[in-house]
Amino acid sequence: MQRSRTVHGDRAAAEQVRRELAEQAAVVRERAAPALLTVGDLLATWIGAAHDWKPSTWVGYRGTVRRLLADPVVHRSLGTLAPSTVRTVMRAWTDGGMSVSTAALNIRVVKAASGWAYDERRLAAHPLAGMRGPAPGEPRREVPVPVVRDLLARADHDVEEARGRAAGGDAHRAELLWQAEQVRLLLHLAADSGARRGELAGLRLSDRDGRELQIVRAISAEQVSTTKTGRTRRLTLGAGTTQLWQDTVHDWQKRRPDMPVGPWLFTPYADPGERITSGALGHRFTDLTRRHGHGDVTLHRLRHTVATVLVSQGRILHAQQRLGHRDASTTLRQYCHALPLEDLDVADTLEQVYRPR
Repeated sequence: MQRSRTVHGDRAAAEQVRRELAEQAAVVRERAAPALLTVGDLLATWIGAAHDWKPSTWVGYRGTVRRLLADPVVHRSLGTLAPSTVRTVMRAWTDGGMSVSTAALNIRVVKAASGWAYDERRLAAHPLAGMRGPAPGEPRREVPVPVVRDLLARADHDVEEARGRAAGGDAHRAELLWQAEQVRLLLHLAADSGARRGELAGLRLSDRDGRELQIVRAISAEQVSTTKTGRTRRLTLGAGTTQLWQDTVHDWQKRRPDMPVGPWLFTPYADPGERITSGALGHRFTDLTRRHGHGDVTLHRLRHTVATVLVSQGRILHAQQRLGHRDASTTLRQYCHALPLEDLDVADTLEQVYRPR
């Protein structure tokens, strides 16, 4: 950086301007960012910069960067960083026993850091621009519909059983009844709405108006935040799920007339007012699935079930809106395996071409 000034005056005036310029130059040198020489420099600078990320994104990226900083790849010069180099590194990781999903996450983080450094003018060129990401893995695993039906029935049975045990007025058994009711409502909402776990944990009683549910927030790294896309979405709940919500909240209020229910729908204890963590919500759901022989079912897999059912019926835009994807291409990319087969006429045409009668 060069700067010149013309001074109209005597030598003392010119010397004063020179001193001011020298002070400015010292500040610029002090603030100048160190050069990025290695992949490790890039990752450390990227994770230490200010970003508008969700809390859970911060946690995930920090964990990935810590893992990468312990890998020999961080000693590579940025001048050698190229798509071919990255593919070679990923192959070495997977050959060494690293899962494909973990290796792919590492690559995405390196690519994101490179793009950030280029946008911030820290790199003259984006070394991985245009590089396609690692090949996608297996299709998203939905929960088979018969399994969802079985879990819904089991959750109903758990509530009835807990209600019978709590009839004597024991406080501990009353707490177990309340937990069973919460898990049943959680299961219905997850299977109906396709909402993410953090979005379910962040639901308030005021988010429902009749059959309309507004998803306006999510719990990210156990902090109340916006949804993943930052957008509010509205969806219609099934009549049965709506009625269950109303009846369940009514029962809670009836059993505790001295204490108003809310504002949070899911709470850690029967005493209202405190929000449950998304981790605790997931543990409760896992307890239900394991007790009834479906230990591989998770809340997130129910989200895939909602998407798969809708996409299999050709209702792609409905699936996009219900799941809260930013655009329909995301829905198509993740659930194209569920698209209905509508090419019977094409198959018949080809058969006629190859085997004319």
